[in-house]
Amino acid sequence: MSKKTPLIKKQKASVARRLHLLFLIIVLLFVGLVLRLAYMQIYNKAFYVSKLKSSTVYKVKVAQPRGKIFDYSGKPLVSNTIKDVVTYTRSPKASAKELKTLAEHLATYVSYPEARVTSQAKKDFYLADPEVYAKVVKKLPKKATLDRFGNRLTEATIYANAVASLKESDLAYSADELKVIAIFNQMNGAAVFTTVNLRTNPLSEQVIAMILANKAKLPGISIGTDWERHVENTSLASIMGKVSSEEAGLPKEEVEQYLKKGYALNDRVGTSYLEKEYESVLQGSHDIKEIKTNKAGKIISERQLDKGEQGKNVALTIPLDYQQAVDEMMKRYYDAEIANGQAAYSEGIYAVALNPKTGAILAMSGLSHDKETGQVQSDSLGTITDVFTPGSVVKGATLAAGWQAGVIEGNQVLTDQAIQFGGSKPINSWFTVGSLPITASQALEYSSNTYMVQLALKMMGQDYYPGMTLTTSGMKKTMSALRAAYAEFGMGGPTGIDLPGESTGYLTDNYTVSNVLTESFGQFDNYTTMQLAQYVATIANGGNRLAPHIVQGIYEDDGSQGPGQLSKAIETSILNKVQLSGDQLAIIQDGFYQVVNSGSAYATGRALAGGPITISAKTGTAETYATDKNGQTLATYNLNVVAYGPSADADIAVAVMYPHATNSLAKAQQLIAKDMITLYMTMYGNQ
Repeated sequence: MSKKTPLIKKQKASVARRLHLLFLIIVLLFVGLVLRLAYMQIYNKAFYVSKLKSSTVYKVKVAQPRGKIFDYSGKPLVSNTIKDVVTYTRSPKASAKELKTLAEHLATYVSYPEARVTSQAKKDFYLADPEVYAKVVKKLPKKATLDRFGNRLTEATIYANAVASLKESDLAYSADELKVIAIFNQMNGAAVFTTVNLRTNPLSEQVIAMILANKAKLPGISIGTDWERHVENTSLASIMGKVSSEEAGLPKEEVEQYLKKGYALNDRVGTSYLEKEYESVLQGSHDIKEIKTNKAGKIISERQLDKGEQGKNVALTIPLDYQQAVDEMMKRYYDAEIANGQAAYSEGIYAVALNPKTGAILAMSGLSHDKETGQVQSDSLGTITDVFTPGSVVKGATLAAGWQAGVIEGNQVLTDQAIQFGGSKPINSWFTVGSLPITASQALEYSSNTYMVQLALKMMGQDYYPGMTLTTSGMKKTMSALRAAYAEFGMGGPTGIDLPGESTGYLTDNYTVSNVLTESFGQFDNYTTMQLAQYVATIANGGNRLAPHIVQGIYEDDGSQGPGQLSKAIETSILNKVQLSGDQLAIIQDGFYQVVNSGSAYATGRALAGGPITISAKTGTAETYATDKNGQTLATYNLNVVAYGPSADADIAVAVMYPHATNSLAKAQQLIAKDMITLYMTMYGNQ
């Protein structure tokens, strides 16, 4: 017994030491905790107070009306109709049942237009009551709530199965109930702390007062303002473009891009044409509201931090009076063509006017023709989206390609003659009889096809002689050179216009050596009317290819009826300088002048002469085909013209395209071009 006593004493001493060490650790941990709490509550108090505040205070963005769009003279083309609306801001803990109750309460104050409610909305409303939802889930088969291992499926999957189990008899609602469902559906679709405008019938002052007086019973409900886009009924309406609805919000394919710019998911944005191109200008800045919630997530107060502003206004380069006058003359001439049977197979007629000194678009007018019904409709967009074979209007650019390739010099003389290759039909100009030596300028004046074919042959390294065999040597190089020269003037590439969606023309890589030759006189590639207008404007101004622009300025709204105060003027943009000498360009300009003003019987643009303005132009006739009702192929013609005036110092350049006419001698396109130039100079020539 005496031997065991020292061992027991040692064990007791060891336990005591361990307890003392444990107590020391506990004391140290407690001291550390006290110090940490002191650090948090005293030294870093502001940080944690702000963190606490941020968990209960939220910022909400509310969109403001878009900017308006005006014509050159300040006439409104697109404006906003402002109206009072009921708004709803969703709190983070708003349940479906609470939304259902709120919708029922709100429906006692507001009337709703005829409700068009989807089947899904009815089902969501039906299941919004937790008790009803529980009963529906209870009736579901086990496989609709449990997986094969007996584990409960996700709530989203169970909900989807519950929705699928509902019958039409469960969803038999009255007209009044459908209106409640329509309101519920709008609120249920709102993201947390997103303010949405609810669709109702127009609000009277009495209804507004009642809602504001009962806000305590209507959590998240308030009164705000909304706007609807109003587009004036003009031929420019299609160019204005569309704006998304609040329900659609940001386009799916561009959500990320817009969110990075500070947009909200339900912001309305431009989705096409002018509204899309100038979205960053037309979009207003947001109202910023601060919303406070209690611990239950209910909104207890809100205040405005920043007052948003409506978007900036834009004014176009197009005077509406001139645009409408061009529309009327186009309709008058085209109706006459239809009446005499010459437009029976034509899909429409298109015209563009540009200021060759600035690139400003002065008119974009188009008519589409339904060949089955005979109906004619405005189609201004067709000037940038529809492409046609241009014909001889391109010959000025073909000369440029020849000079750039070094195969002709200056106003070189070549012989207009039938181009006869071995075993093929001859290529002729419209006036070819025997042989006629002509200059480059006369090749434009007379519209010589054979001059251009010989030029293309020279570019391929094949000088013409009668009966020669046409080879593919140099074919691709020459087609590339022709297209490159045309592109310098604007044909076959982007024009730089400030509208999305333009066609760059139709240029195929599938071509033959014969196509290279017909390309030289405009019988292969297809272009838009806007491209032809840019081409002739480049010739008119001395070789500068200018980007066409439809907006002349951006304005700060000042509450007036007009655009407001100028914020930014759209400057002239030079895309490139044509690679020609002054003398070479002068030859093209002289040829265009002689087309209209020469006394020669071979001059092709005499219908443009005789007015108060001296006009220079190039005509074009492309051979095309159409099919009649019996399936028979008929010869038709694309009748085109490019022109500018006054010849010495042009203020306007125009292009007119009239496809698939049945009479190659029709002059409607030339008369339209002449009238467009004369009218513009009469209306605005002294400005």
